[in-house]
Order: sequence, then structure tokens, then C-alpha cells
Amino acid sequence: MIKVVIIGAGNVAQHLILAFQKKSGIDLIQVVARNKSNLTHLLNATTITSDFSELKEADLYIICVSDDAILSVSESLPFKDKLVAHTSGSVALEDLSDANRKAVFYPLQTLSKKKEVNFKEVPLCIEAQNEADLKLLSAVAKSISDKVFEVNSEQRKSLHVAAVFVSNFVNHLYQLGSVICEEHHVPFEILKPLILETAQKVQVLTPEAAQTGPAKRKDTTTINKHLAILTDENQAAIYKILTKSIIDNDKKL
Repeated sequence: MIKVVIIGAGNVAQHLILAFQKKSGIDLIQVVARNKSNLTHLLNATTITSDFSELKEADLYIICVSDDAILSVSESLPFKDKLVAHTSGSVALEDLSDANRKAVFYPLQTLSKKKEVNFKEVPLCIEAQNEADLKLLSAVAKSISDKVFEVNSEQRKSLHVAAVFVSNFVNHLYQLGSVICEEHHVPFEILKPLILETAQKVQVLTPEAAQTGPAKRKDTTTINKHLAILTDENQAAIYKILTKSIIDNDKKL
């Protein structure tokens, strides 16, 4: 039985808690949270502490806090030579305190507290300083996910940038599309099958092969009609940038 302690109470922490609770090979012995009430819907209050001095002996400590707090939290741990991992996509392995053995346990997924995910389908990117720690980290990761990858810090930073493009930016475009629909009294609901089909296509086609639309066709008449509708300068600027990017990308292929 691998003993795990989670430090944090945010989105990532709560999803990991749920995932570990379902696995017999993992013993989630404790969670550290500044406000215990944030986790009492998931855990017995006796499992939660807000005091680092009460930390229990574990095989792995997973820090699930904001990027700018990772170093200070790792420096606050009251022990040495334990395996400590963070869950950030953009923080390097070396940015953890030198007092303990360093690792990364990064779930590459958009996680929201109110939206359940199948953790078996969540890619977990792991990194450690030695083979023994990597083996333990891999065992923990494979207990909750079928998609485990050894990824170094530089590769993980690149993945994080790519993830911002395909998730955060795309979601913002959904939001802009929703605003345009609302302004013209059209239900956003009509676009949802298109959103789903686009996401499904890149499961079987490359993004280049899946690309369609007026920019792909170099249909300047339709492009100009669209720009005439977009009275918001920010929306028009984004439309122009993405249209140019699609056209320029075609020239490179």
C-alpha cells in the first residue's frame, strides 16, 4: 500500500482526492488545507489538517497549490529526504525545495470542482530525480490513469503552452461566440453539435486535415462579410489574426 499525502484544497487536489479514494493500492492518509471546510464534503475531518507540524509519514507528498506558492510550501515541510511532487505544468522540477527529493505529478486536463472527470482518461506527466522515485511515481500514476508519460521539465513547459492554445484560448473563443449569438438573439445551443464534431474530428484527423472554413478556402467575400458584422474591435482583431494565421499556415504546407 502506497501512502500519499495531498497538500492543497483546490481543483486539482479535489480531483486527486476523488481518484485516490477509488483505488485500493493507494492509501490517502492525510490532506493539508488552510480551511478544512473546503474538503469536509469529500473527507472525514480527522483526515484533514491545517498544520504542517501534524504531517504524517508518507511515501509521497503531492503539492497542489498555485504556481507562485509551490516553493514556499515545499520549504515549509518539516522533514527532509522525502519524495515531494508538485502538480504544475509550468514550474520546473528544480523549483522545489532542495530539502527533499523532487518530483512532478502533472495532470494535463482542465479541471473544475463542479465537473466530474474520468481520471483514467487524464494524461499524467511524471518526472523525478532518480529511477526509484520515478518507479514509485509511475505506480501511483498508473493506479488512477491509463495515460502516464515520462516528461521532463522543458517538455512539460511546452505542453503547458500547447494546452493553453487548445483549451483556454479555445474556450475563450466559445465565450466570444456566445456573446455574438446573444447580441443577435440566436441561442448558443445551436453551435454545440458543431463544437462537439470539431473536437471529435481531431481524434481521427490531424488538425491540418480537419481545418475548414472561409480562411481555409481563402473566401475573401465571406471574410469581409463577417468583419462587417463584428462591430467589437477586439472580436474583429482576433478574427483577423486567426484568419491570417490559417492562411499563412496553408502557405507553409
